[in-house]
Amino acid sequence: MKLLSYVSVLVLLFAISGCSSPQIRYHTLVLPAPSASQAKKVSFAIELLPVGVPVQLDMKQVVVRQGESTIQVLNNDRWLSTLGDEMHSALSTEIAQRLGTQDVSGLSKADEKQVVRILIQIRRFDLWPGDQVRLEADWSLSTRKGDKRQFILCQSQLTQNAPGNYLQVVPVAQQLVNRLAINISETAKKWIEAGSSYCEVSY
Repeated sequence: MKLLSYVSVLVLLFAISGCSSPQIRYHTLVLPAPSASQAKKVSFAIELLPVGVPVQLDMKQVVVRQGESTIQVLNNDRWLSTLGDEMHSALSTEIAQRLGTQDVSGLSKADEKQVVRILIQIRRFDLWPGDQVRLEADWSLSTRKGDKRQFILCQSQLTQNAPGNYLQVVPVAQQLVNRLAINISETAKKWIEAGSSYCEVSY
């Protein structure tokens, strides 16, 4: 009888501990799909190469800043994939959608269709709950015309206020990544269609 009571207590304790385990929340940088795309289709495809991010941020856990030199790794708040992969998914989706074209990364490429290759290196991605989100990125566009490869090099420095807590900072991060996609897509369109090498960047 005592053994049965002991086992019952253990089962109850395990059940309580299971119920009280912190719930993991998963986040994404990919914006919800619009109801319909209004983008005018361009004549070229894009090829977004793997997005480089600072090695200390390239994990599934969300990393936020606390003060000038302190960071916190949020084990219960995670990206759906590593940060670099999340950036790639979000930017690929948004750039292709805004240009009305296709990201041919990993696919066979038709020789007759021009492809603009996009290389992005994230230099800073600071999430400050209750303060701001800051995104700094160097990026380049390149394409082949005949036997020559042409390219342009640009930089985006984006900042947006982020009032609220950890949960409210993620939508702000989404918006900044979206703004980076706008910078890149607008630059690519004007570069290919009008020959402009001016970087369309916002701050």
